[in-house]
Amino acid sequence: MSPDSPEFSKIHTIPNFSFTNQNGEIVNQKTVEGKIYVANFIFTSCGSICPKMIDNMKILQDKFIDDSEVLLLSHSVTPEKDNVAVLKEYAKEKGCVSGKWHLLTGDKEAIYSIAKKQYFAGDSIGYFGKANDFLHTENFILLDGKHRIRGVYNGTVAVEMDRIIEDIITLKKEKQVLKD
Repeated sequence: MSPDSPEFSKIHTIPNFSFTNQNGEIVNQKTVEGKIYVANFIFTSCGSICPKMIDNMKILQDKFIDDSEVLLLSHSVTPEKDNVAVLKEYAKEKGCVSGKWHLLTGDKEAIYSIAKKQYFAGDSIGYFGKANDFLHTENFILLDGKHRIRGVYNGTVAVEMDRIIEDIITLKKEKQVLKD
């Protein structure tokens, strides 16, 4: 969809949010304002899909490490276990660069609500279940600088990182065109 299309303004937009990162800092809509960002949902004790998603998110971090226009947000779906101290240690183990990649914790209901109702990151498309039903999804969600969802990718598949990288580059070009 072209930025000058009338439908462009109707793209779903993520509402205001506020979570805490691995450094105890508040991360909210102002943090990502004007940035291209990738969001996902993980938990540090996960032994199935999360390690692969973390490896693939690291690919994105490494690719855009010097690009201040690109951020990464990984929300914990077990915030009762994944407090700031746990996330800080996990970030250190996994090589998450502070300020580039935010590992987020906070109110469980708020995390699940934004995941299922805003990022559409439920376990199955169109299935939201109960508010606190366990959330486990492989989705990486790409958002533009206006908090609009611009793509969904399988975060467990390395080749999908090539596709998301191409799409981030496209969004950067689109952003430049809109500035000119």
